[in-house]
Amino acid sequence: MKRVRYTKFTGDLSSSFGLEDLMQALSDFLLDSGFNDPYSQFSEFNEQTLENLREAIRQALESGEIFDEASQEKYDTLDEQQIEELIDKIIQKMQEQNFINAEQPGQTGQGTAGNAETARFEVTDKAMDFLGYKALRDLLGPLGRSNLGRHDTRHEAAGVEINGSTKLYEFGDTLNLDITATLSSVFAREGIRTAVEGEERVPMNIGYSDLHVHQSDYQSSCATVVLLDCSHSMILYGEDRFTPAKRVAMALSHLIRTQFPGDTLNLVLFHDSAEEVPVSQLSRVRVGPHYTNTREGLRLAQRILAKQNKDMKQIVMITDGKPSALTLADGRIYKNAFGLDPLVISETLEEVSRCKRSGIMINTFMLAQEYSLVQFVQQVSAMCRGKAYFTTPQTLGNYLLMDFMSRRMKTIH
Repeated sequence: MKRVRYTKFTGDLSSSFGLEDLMQALSDFLLDSGFNDPYSQFSEFNEQTLENLREAIRQALESGEIFDEASQEKYDTLDEQQIEELIDKIIQKMQEQNFINAEQPGQTGQGTAGNAETARFEVTDKAMDFLGYKALRDLLGPLGRSNLGRHDTRHEAAGVEINGSTKLYEFGDTLNLDITATLSSVFAREGIRTAVEGEERVPMNIGYSDLHVHQSDYQSSCATVVLLDCSHSMILYGEDRFTPAKRVAMALSHLIRTQFPGDTLNLVLFHDSAEEVPVSQLSRVRVGPHYTNTREGLRLAQRILAKQNKDMKQIVMITDGKPSALTLADGRIYKNAFGLDPLVISETLEEVSRCKRSGIMINTFMLAQEYSLVQFVQQVSAMCRGKAYFTTPQTLGNYLLMDFMSRRMKTIH
């Protein structure tokens, strides 16, 4: 159902809609993964130009999903020059409200020719947070109401959020005193006279053994590395698998930041090799070279998790292809486009075994159902006691987010 926003109309069409609605309409453009031009030259980050942004805004305005009926009718009467001026105002407002950082026309080169085409812009952290929230809401909306609490365990500790029980204070406990239980212990030892006459006449001798503290549920923390396959196959074969995966990673980041503040999330991309990318740069990431170096991704994820002092450590791997590359000891990359190379598979499974010995769980979300990939992932799941999910780009978010939350709410043994 289309949401209607009521505002005071001042005659300026740029003020007749919210920028949040426009950002939602531009999400496919802002998260472009290279699907529209799958054979373009690879670059690690997508360098969007202001000219491309202007065209995307124009398409959004013409789609009929931004304006209400009256504003849409007025927009349809504008000439080309007026439309350009309107787009200029919108881009200016996007900068003022910190949704984008854009270069000024004079910053991109000498002279004035070509400046409009080469000027760049970047999506800000505020915009990324907004897109992550929207993705999370869209993914969880069809699933009904969910309790997004923190990671409860079977253990208890002296903390802030009480569960109704009390324990004697021990050195190191949070001094969250249960006053009633503490005074009851004093009265039981000192007698009724203390309770009746009070501390004005008889000093209350509170001893170390009288101190009681409230019990609270011990809540664990989790370190997560999202291992995202960005090999070229993620945008080939007539389907964009990478953009939905980026949306899910953003939604997971927003979920962890807002609902599990003690957790950490890192993002690792793997293709011919592997590298860590800040979540804030996720919108700019495009698919990489052709091969799938799963082992290098697992090695980098382990190095990241080794630095995290968390109760739980996990790798969430999103992939659509079997391992086809391997980084050798001398730094060279061994490649086999056909996959299932015995050397590549054995080294990759050895890395999985190291994850198991380090207590790292690997949950794999497969965007393809090729028999060889299924067989490999089943081996990974069996070795590290993780789970494997056969998903599509449309259902990836539902599987991943519900799996993440359901495992956080289970008892930690």
